[in-house]
Amino acid sequence: MKSHPSTLGVVYQGLRTNTFTLPLLLLPTLLTVTSCSVIETSFSAIKTTFSAIKTGYRVVKKTVKGTIWVVRGTYQFTKATTKLVYQIGKFTFEVVRAPLEYPLMRDDLETIDGLPVKEAIRLGRVKNAPYTVKGRHYVPMTLASAQRYEETGLASWYGEETRRQQGGHMTANGELFNPRALTAAHKYLPLPIHVQVTNLENGRSIVVRVNDRGPFPSDHNPDSGKRIIDLSRGAAEQLGFAEQGVAKVHVETIQLEEA
Repeated sequence: MKSHPSTLGVVYQGLRTNTFTLPLLLLPTLLTVTSCSVIETSFSAIKTTFSAIKTGYRVVKKTVKGTIWVVRGTYQFTKATTKLVYQIGKFTFEVVRAPLEYPLMRDDLETIDGLPVKEAIRLGRVKNAPYTVKGRHYVPMTLASAQRYEETGLASWYGEETRRQQGGHMTANGELFNPRALTAAHKYLPLPIHVQVTNLENGRSIVVRVNDRGPFPSDHNPDSGKRIIDLSRGAAEQLGFAEQGVAKVHVETIQLEEA
């Protein structure tokens, strides 16, 4: 396992990168020399209709085997948008902007981009901005690095307690936390981003939207900070480890491109 120190001293553990470069303009050429299957689905957002194409491909000459999703429309919030509903394959995502007065899921998150957390969220200065938790400085990876990210390690799940509390809770990028949704927290990935998570203990695999920060060391379990991803209860159930609490997983960024 390799460690990659950031420029500000934060250690990224277990990251493995590979070359994953596939401009959409080259996709028709690649498809003429490869065998592909195309599955079309449709989905909608507030005042917007858009579709996705999942293209499986096998390419040659130093390019990787994998999957690219071509998205027509947007899966990001705009200033006027308060809710998005979209689909990636069989996985449906409903994203709601949380009121700023809602408490954060991570109440030990102190600053983002040098600002109070709620102010950074209001100004839209979250995506890959540095942040602090309990006095420790974290520096997320660049967008380019995130596209090549994959890692194997332990996953846990969090947030079940919010079901028993009044009112809603906010993720680190200002979205309403839903313990039943397919979402996740990550220390270093830009927010939001989509990753494929595979439970290596049973082979189950899902796509989740990363919209929060964590997991971090806790006072009663410092080793919890070594876990690579925190999933929602709903995601943990689909991966089959909700009862045991943790599982060994492989996490890999999936490619989403605007048509």
